[in-house]
Amino acid sequence: MDISERPLRGNSDRSTTSRLPDFKMPIAISPERPRSGVTRLTGGRLVKGNELVDEDLWISSVTGKILHSQEVFYTHHVTPDKVVDLKGKILAPGFLDVQFNGAFGFDFSTIPDDMATYHKGLRRLNRHLVRTGVTSYLPTLPSQKPEVYQNALPYLGPSGKQRNPLDGSESLGAHCEGPFISPTKIGIHSPEVRQDAPNGFSDFEECYGAENLPYLGSGLRSPITMITAAPEVEGVASAIPQITQRGIKFSIGHTEANFEEATAAIQQGATMITHLFNAMRPLHHRNPGVFGVLGATGSKERPYFGIISDGIHLHPTTVKIAWNAHPEGFILVTDAMKVVGLPDGVYNWTNGDRWVKKGSLLTREGTDKIAGSSATLIECVSNFWTWSNATIPEVVRSVTSTPADMLGLSHVKGTLSPGGDADLLVLDAQELADGTKTLTVEKVWKFGTLVHDALDESVGI
Repeated sequence: MDISERPLRGNSDRSTTSRLPDFKMPIAISPERPRSGVTRLTGGRLVKGNELVDEDLWISSVTGKILHSQEVFYTHHVTPDKVVDLKGKILAPGFLDVQFNGAFGFDFSTIPDDMATYHKGLRRLNRHLVRTGVTSYLPTLPSQKPEVYQNALPYLGPSGKQRNPLDGSESLGAHCEGPFISPTKIGIHSPEVRQDAPNGFSDFEECYGAENLPYLGSGLRSPITMITAAPEVEGVASAIPQITQRGIKFSIGHTEANFEEATAAIQQGATMITHLFNAMRPLHHRNPGVFGVLGATGSKERPYFGIISDGIHLHPTTVKIAWNAHPEGFILVTDAMKVVGLPDGVYNWTNGDRWVKKGSLLTREGTDKIAGSSATLIECVSNFWTWSNATIPEVVRSVTSTPADMLGLSHVKGTLSPGGDADLLVLDAQELADGTKTLTVEKVWKFGTLVHDALDESVGI
């Protein structure tokens, strides 16, 4: 007889029964394990130095950092919230683009009447850009009127202080490409806004705004991270030390500088060359020009240099020559314009200029002058891999650790080392029968949070 069917004690009428209340034994429930915010990435090939290494990587969405995996697991006994099997794909640091003028319809140099609109467009751009694998970048302003710089720069300084992965790509500070450039190497920059600097550094302050060029000791950080200028232009060379003393990188570009002038700029503190070979005096056997400083430059280290490998700006062999000359300084950039991601057509730009986009080719209307690029950085990376004998780690280095080194950020960007920011990419590598090699972005983490998955549309920001 079931206990619930038994008669109550003391009741002589055994035919009369009374049901006891239902009684169930309590179930032992383990409390839910607190979430750690830790993800373990396993089964991938990690880009470390010049090798692809088979090992796990542990990251935290709480700190946004790459973790010491041995310490986390064996010392603190942390169990990851998620384990992601990378299935043999490549795990690389997030890409850095140090020359990027805009994309997806947004241009950093176009200033609307309402700057709230500018801010909104910038946030939208960052969310789109991160999907291409660019997790950090220098928003670039080519030669413009002073009011353009002074309106835009407050919005373009380093943006990662809040460490919010949902913001998408992160600005590392603005790149002011001009207007102190050579009148004969102006490219598609507007000649009406080009300047000399007869008063030296004070002309830079007048142009960009003195408030945007604070002393390092003031406790303020300039929104500008890099300035491109031509050292032979009046007043520019004398301003280099004052620029670099403010923590700003000086890059040689849009220049007629000969070898001696370029070498002097390196001695003054220049550490970068903007889009090598483009908009500068060509290599000559009796005076190698700017290219020559990739060789010996006295007591100073050889500079870093940008290369646009979109298949239009430079011949593949030229790219290989640059790589072989100084691989440790080789940085791929896009020089991308707002037409990236837009259909072919004619587009307005600043200072009354218009562009014509036909596929990957972008020119100033009515001319054959190349007007920046419409390529993504992953496309430039794939081109370089196809054209060169570089290994995958060497190719990846050109958009990760090398630009991070140039910016002085190698401890947090462009690295898979513990303590670095957990800005990560999963890349699929393919080598086709015709010799074409491609890298494709499959997944993106920003500050330890998955923000893009090409195979899962539910993931995104």
